[in-house]
Amino acid sequence: MPRAGQVKPPTDERLSDRIAIGVLTRVVPPGLVDEVVAATDAGEVRKRLLPARVVVYFVLAMCLFSGQGYEEVARLLTEGLAWARRWQGRWEVPSTAAISRARARLGAEPLRVLFDRVCRPLATEATVGAFYRGWHLVAVDGSTLDVPDTPSNVEAYGRPGSSRGPGRAAFPQVRVAALAECGTHAMFAAATGPLSVHETTLARRLFGQLRAGMLLIADRGFVGFDLWAEAAATGADLLWRVKTNMVLPVVALLPDGSYLSRIVAAGDRKRTNPATVRVVEYTLAGADTVYRLITTILDPQQAPAADLAALYAQRWEFETALDEVKTHQRGPGMVLRSRHPDGVEQEVYGFLLVHYAIRELMWQAAQHAGEDPDRISFTRTLNVIRRQVTAQAAFPPHD
Repeated sequence: MPRAGQVKPPTDERLSDRIAIGVLTRVVPPGLVDEVVAATDAGEVRKRLLPARVVVYFVLAMCLFSGQGYEEVARLLTEGLAWARRWQGRWEVPSTAAISRARARLGAEPLRVLFDRVCRPLATEATVGAFYRGWHLVAVDGSTLDVPDTPSNVEAYGRPGSSRGPGRAAFPQVRVAALAECGTHAMFAAATGPLSVHETTLARRLFGQLRAGMLLIADRGFVGFDLWAEAAATGADLLWRVKTNMVLPVVALLPDGSYLSRIVAAGDRKRTNPATVRVVEYTLAGADTVYRLITTILDPQQAPAADLAALYAQRWEFETALDEVKTHQRGPGMVLRSRHPDGVEQEVYGFLLVHYAIRELMWQAAQHAGEDPDRISFTRTLNVIRRQVTAQAAFPPHD
C-alpha cells in the first residue's frame, strides 16, 4: 500500500499514454490520432508492444530523424521516459523486423487522413508576405522522391530514364504534387502517384482545397485549358506562366502594357468556348528570356502588370519548401526507407506532416515577433525540434 501522498502507478499503463514528441504531438494530438486510427480501421485487436498510436508517432519520428535506424528512432522516442521516472512500465526497444511489421499493419491511410485533417493554410492578413491586396498567395508544383529499388516499388512507381546515357536510373521514384502557402511554406494539400502520372493530373486532386480569395501561382508545366478551367471554377484567381509559343491573340490593349486575350481547349478549333485571360509579358534586367503570364484578374487597376510580374517570383517559395523536405528533413541524396508502396505512401505523408509542424512553429514565432516567416531559419528550427523530442518524451501528452 503506498504511503500518504504517493500515487500507485497503474499496472496497465501503456507506452502510448506516455509518448509525446514535442511540437509534433501538439500539431498531431493523441486524441486525433486515436480517432483517425479508429476511422480507418487501423487499430489493433489485441494488446501489442507497438499499438497503432505509437506506430503513428514512430513514423513521424523517423521522418524527423531520417538519418537514424528504426531501433535508434524508437530509443529517441522513449529515452526521456525512464530518465524522468515518469514511465514505470517495462518496454523493450522492438527489433527492426517488429517495427516493419507494425508499420505494415498500420498502413498508409491513417497518415494520409491525418495530413488532410491537420494541414490547413496558416497565414492571416497579419502574416508578412502572405497576401497581396487581399489575395491569399498560394502555389502549386510537383517533385519526385527516390524510393528503394524493390520489385514492388518499381512496379508501383516506375523508374526514370538515366540522364547519363542509355539505361535506367538507379532508383524508382514516387511523384508528389502539393499546394503551399507562399508566405509560410506550409503545404496544405498533397497527392502522390507513379512517374507515369503527370503532376498536372495529381494537381487536379488538390483543387478542392482552393477557395475564392486565393491567388494560385503556377509554372508553365501546368498550362492547359482544361486544367485552367478546373482551377478557375473553384473561385480562386490564377497567375500562371505559359510558353512563349502559345498562341495568345491580342483582343484589347490595357493601360499598364498588359492585354486581354482568349484561350481555348486544344480540340476547340472553331474557338467556340474560349476563356478570357489577361496577358503580362516582361523580361528581367540583363536577360533575354521573355516571361509570359496569364491571369484571371482582368482589371489592371486591381493588380497592375508590374505587380503581377513581381508576384510570380513568389512561386519559388514552393521550391524552397520542397528543398526543406528533400534536403534538410530527408537529407541530401537519401532514399526513402520503405520497400513497399504502402509504406512509401505512409512515409511521404509522414514527411509532409512533420514539415507542416515545423512550419507551423515558425509561423507562430514570426507572428509573435511581427516578422516575415522567411526570416526564420528552417534548419535551426528543425534542429531545435530534434533536440526537444527526447526531453519532451518524458511528459505525457495532453488529450
